[in-house]
Amino acid sequence: MEKFHSTMPGYRLNDYLLVIAPNEDLRKRIIGIRKEFNDKFHPGMPLNGKPHMALVHFVTYAMLEEKIVNRFHHIAMGMTPFKIELKGFASFPSHTIYINVATKTPVQNLVKELKTAQKLMKADPDHEPHFISEPFIPVARKLLPWQYEKGWLEYSNTHFSAKIIADGMLLLKRPLGDKPYQIVQRFDFMNMPVITKQGELFF
Repeated sequence: MEKFHSTMPGYRLNDYLLVIAPNEDLRKRIIGIRKEFNDKFHPGMPLNGKPHMALVHFVTYAMLEEKIVNRFHHIAMGMTPFKIELKGFASFPSHTIYINVATKTPVQNLVKELKTAQKLMKADPDHEPHFISEPFIPVARKLLPWQYEKGWLEYSNTHFSAKIIADGMLLLKRPLGDKPYQIVQRFDFMNMPVITKQGELFF
């Protein structure tokens, strides 16, 4: 069925990722941390893409993209820019090490708003949208047990501190099964809740 969908005009499936992207200086710092980890522990899945904090990952039809973009635009218009503090490292035993997000609540509130658009993000029962309720910025994924144990021993005691001013979110996409992601659009947070409420009437 998936192959049928992907070949029919208008029914092509795209893989989407909505993220908060750090500024250039912080991005370079995180890339440096990833490179250092890769040089030391040689993970099987090095992270070569630009660092980001994922909000939701979903697969849906390309023909819905315009509606999704409009919906995200209206949600973003109602959001107030907020500060995110990053502090230290944390992990998902025994496969992932990531930069810890200390101020989770504003990110979680944004994800809650995004859930109002989840019908647009679901192509069929096999493709449920994945909302990230515990925000994080990955350093290394899919680690082998020894890589995780040695890496976590070091990074659990490593200091890291930074701030992100979240003033917008970025929608990325790729054809299902292909990579890397390409930018679709950025949505600025504009603190205009009345316009957002009006916009919701049209979806």
